Amino acid sequence: MKRAVYARFGQPETVLSTQEAARPEPGPGEVLVRMVLSPIHNHDLMTIAGQYGFKPALPAVPGTEAVGVVETLGEGVESLQVGQRVAGGAQNTWAEYYLADARRLVPVPESVDDATACQLVAMPLSAKMLLDTLGVEPGQWIALNAANGAVGKLVAQYGAALGINVLGLVRRAEAVKELAALGFDSVVATEGEGWQDKVRAITGGAPVVRGIESLGGKGATQLLSILGDGAELISFGAMTAQPLQISAADLLFRGITVKGFWGANPPVKPERVGQLLGELIADAASGKLKMPVEKTFSIDAVAAAVAASGEPGRKGKIAIQG
Repeated sequence: MKRAVYARFGQPETVLSTQEAARPEPGPGEVLVRMVLSPIHNHDLMTIAGQYGFKPALPAVPGTEAVGVVETLGEGVESLQVGQRVAGGAQNTWAEYYLADARRLVPVPESVDDATACQLVAMPLSAKMLLDTLGVEPGQWIALNAANGAVGKLVAQYGAALGINVLGLVRRAEAVKELAALGFDSVVATEGEGWQDKVRAITGGAPVVRGIESLGGKGATQLLSILGDGAELISFGAMTAQPLQISAADLLFRGITVKGFWGANPPVKPERVGQLLGELIADAASGKLKMPVEKTFSIDAVAAAVAASGEPGRKGKIAIQG
């Protein structure tokens, strides 16, 4: 089979290559899956660069989520069937075949398209779990940057369903129009002067009690400037790869709390995760949840795929095709 691989950490376009390898055999509790589509997530690229929360043994095959078809069942697996279409978190998914823990796979109805199915867990589930742990009441305001990203759009969608007011920050004025076309109207661009005044006009001066920070660097400073005293800043990502810029004054005199959220180790009980996954499956099956893929690449073109993933202004994920 073909698979993408890297033997050293570094710039993904430089260190990734394609190789032939033997098809793996599933062990007890595992499933061999024929990969159909696997998205390129930011955390995949950070892992390849050696900048994520864990470093795999090298050489390594990237990819952490996919939709595929069950090829072979390992010993003791009774929850799935050969030929069944499944999605979920896994490892080494940028390959024609990959192994997955059967407990982490979810059967996917045929009404869910491959583009949505291959992204069903990482971003939507993170958004659901994040909202589940914020401790925010209906009618209160939260704010997030990178609002035009997948998680930003999902937090806005699911937050509104919970009665939470969601304010989005973006870096480009064009993104405000793009999000308005999707029905997300409470969005402000941070380029130029006076954008905080626009925030206050939208919130009516009500305090913003939570800030979800995905940029790093000055993104934290910008979010802190619109949070109310005693608010929480949640570090969710680091798209700029820069350290958070937080003043001591915000912590000392305004009572701001800073904490992190990592979807791979969330403060959510397993049974609650299962409930949230069930909600996502239902939303995707009904067409309420759609996750677009802008372009797909073959495994042979993995370097071009990761380069395309870094281009600004995309309307959907870049994905690897099995």
